[in-house]
Amino acid sequence: QVQLVESGGGLVQAGGSLRLSCAASGRTFGSYAMGWFRQAPGKEREFVATISWSGVHTSYADSVKGRFTISRDNAKNTVYLKMNSLQPEDTAVYYCAAGSGRGIRWNIKGYDSWGQGTQVTVSS
Repeated sequence: QVQLVESGGGLVQAGGSLRLSCAASGRTFGSYAMGWFRQAPGKEREFVATISWSGVHTSYADSVKGRFTISRDNAKNTVYLKMNSLQPEDTAVYYCAAGSGRGIRWNIKGYDSWGQGTQVTVSS
């Protein structure tokens, strides 16, 4: 497993942007697929985006496609989530996750390690 620490959350107005970062410990970061999930109050944790070990393959939830971009820098052991055109419905705690193996995955059960989460609040 790897240890994950998210940062970059905050309060932003609708239409604004944020970039989340997730720093991972360990030398094997490049062998993990990574993902971002979010959980709003009273709702289940949901998939947002995933990226393969190489960064070549990505996939997004329909609700964020075209607005969010996931990327990674294996030299820095960091994965990012750039969020543009934020809307109030994007308000949630955002979690970074790592999954053993290199392919992208959408299911929460495909991830072994989780960060503590970072709050994103979008005001209307």
